[in-house]
Amino acid sequence: MAASAAADRVAVPTAPDRIVIENCAIATVDADDTEYASGHVVLAGNRIEAVGAGRAPEDLENVVRRIDATGHLVTPGLVNTHHHFYQWLTRGLATDHNLFDWLVALYPTWARVDEPMAYTAAQGSLAMMARGGVTTAADHHYIHPRGAGDLSAAIIRAAREIGVRFTLARGSMDRGESDGGLPPDFAVESLDDALAATEATVREHHDASFDAMTQVAVAPCSPFSVSTELMRRGAELARRLGVRLHTHGSETVEEEKFCHELFGMGPTDYFESTGWLGEDVWMAHCVHMTDSDIDAFARTGTGVAHCPSSNARLAAGIARVPDMLAAGVPVGLGVDGTASNESGELHTELRNALLVNRLGGHREAALDARKALRLGTYGGARVLGRAAETGSLEAGKLADLVLWRMDTLAHSSIADPVTALVFGAPAPVTASFVNGRRIVEDGRLLTVDEDAVARSTRDEARRLATLAAPS
Repeated sequence: MAASAAADRVAVPTAPDRIVIENCAIATVDADDTEYASGHVVLAGNRIEAVGAGRAPEDLENVVRRIDATGHLVTPGLVNTHHHFYQWLTRGLATDHNLFDWLVALYPTWARVDEPMAYTAAQGSLAMMARGGVTTAADHHYIHPRGAGDLSAAIIRAAREIGVRFTLARGSMDRGESDGGLPPDFAVESLDDALAATEATVREHHDASFDAMTQVAVAPCSPFSVSTELMRRGAELARRLGVRLHTHGSETVEEEKFCHELFGMGPTDYFESTGWLGEDVWMAHCVHMTDSDIDAFARTGTGVAHCPSSNARLAAGIARVPDMLAAGVPVGLGVDGTASNESGELHTELRNALLVNRLGGHREAALDARKALRLGTYGGARVLGRAAETGSLEAGKLADLVLWRMDTLAHSSIADPVTALVFGAPAPVTASFVNGRRIVEDGRLLTVDEDAVARSTRDEARRLATLAAPS
């Protein structure tokens, strides 16, 4: 009888622990751009339970921490939509090159990257972004030298240790030097090997759940480093597996010329001919886009990772972001690899996106502070296919958010906190939460030893330089 009663007993779910953040300015970046001059956010487990004006209710149960965030602005966590983590080991090189010359100069070094280097570089890249407010990051890793080890697993391990929500864009190249490509032949894969390894990575690591910490996308590198067959079959693979697609597109005038010479059409038409436009696709850069290109992206829902600092560093040009947004193209921000954006920080891209785009035809009307913040939060989440889960502060969404300190010398005389965040100097991060877990406190990572990461990245950078040095 007792045994039967025990079997019939219904388990009562344990109420989640709550964290209350209050007395802060809040920019929710929701559909209405709701803001509170002084408000509160309640986290319950890994979800946002409530966002509102004034103080949180005093009678909430299971409150494990109350944070008095006076002098702070709370925003959604920043979302980085494009990066190359391995490049952390080659910062400060080829500083006066355009894209193609830069690639020629650095590919021989990148081709020596192995598993310990990939892991350490991912640690450095992720640590720098996380301590600056990034809660979701994407890495486009496309170099897989023969015998280098499981680079995908190494990068994913680093992301899990740092605690950032992560999309690995499992890249590939099958066009080496002997086929007219830029990378050395031993740094590229065969068509079949690239597809097989990509599928294995998706099956082993991709999590399709609402609160997934790790997702995988199919990501051949670029039109000039992969075959048309890899583009076509890569798109088919991604859709068969139900994952997103990512590549570089329309980055330079040289790429435009290359596509016309090799394929008889521009990059966007080429992408469409190979199945590479759609709501499940996002492209990095998209600097040289015609009106018809923008219309095609808007019609198909294809997303864009805008990387203003890298575009400037490599003299690629100014992307037509205001025109893309007006047409309805999903646009987010990207750091890009730190061999073309040595700071490696996304919060500086809020400011650079605004300033660089005002140099274009729209001038002062190109972007404002709130549009820039939306690019770096909700826009990025939309580009990565995660706008239902993160990118804005709304009840039911994942607890990914940042507390920016705005009462220091750098910002205290700017009345509007969103203007201060975007136009001002990089704001200190007092706290960053990912999935309800605090990973940054007072500008320092809680998940790894930053000084140890700095030492290991320096050591691995030196080892890579030694391996790549001419004999």
